[in-house]
Amino acid sequence: MYNYNFLNGEWYRQQNNDLYRNVNTSSLFTPDDGYNKGNLFSNLYSQYKNYKPEVLRANNEREQLLLELSRMAFAAHEINLYLDLNPDDVSMITLFNDYRKKANELRTQYESKYGPLNLASDSLDQTPFMWEKNTWPWEARFNV
Repeated sequence: MYNYNFLNGEWYRQQNNDLYRNVNTSSLFTPDDGYNKGNLFSNLYSQYKNYKPEVLRANNEREQLLLELSRMAFAAHEINLYLDLNPDDVSMITLFNDYRKKANELRTQYESKYGPLNLASDSLDQTPFMWEKNTWPWEARFNV
């Protein structure tokens, strides 16, 4: 993390980052639990009073694929944020790449069956233009 030193007008890197102290792969939720709770790091998660996060359930194969993709992309993003502050953590880099690759595989699988998810999709080079062909992923509702 970088902080600004107002005395000499320079940015400096803060060496003691208490936020992720003592984090290792054993202190992580699974991608499913982390996605439902909104935090992949179990040592940073604080449950609000008696609140229990709902478990998302898919109604069909399309929703299941999108849910799995969302979970893997969430896990990769959370670890990416951790790696911004801890770029030398080899085990977390490995885990990040595992989640990232799985998310990319699921994205490719989803887009081959159901169409593009964003404008960077390779499935948009087809005719007819796939962007308007299918329903949007968020038009289908999950059972909560």
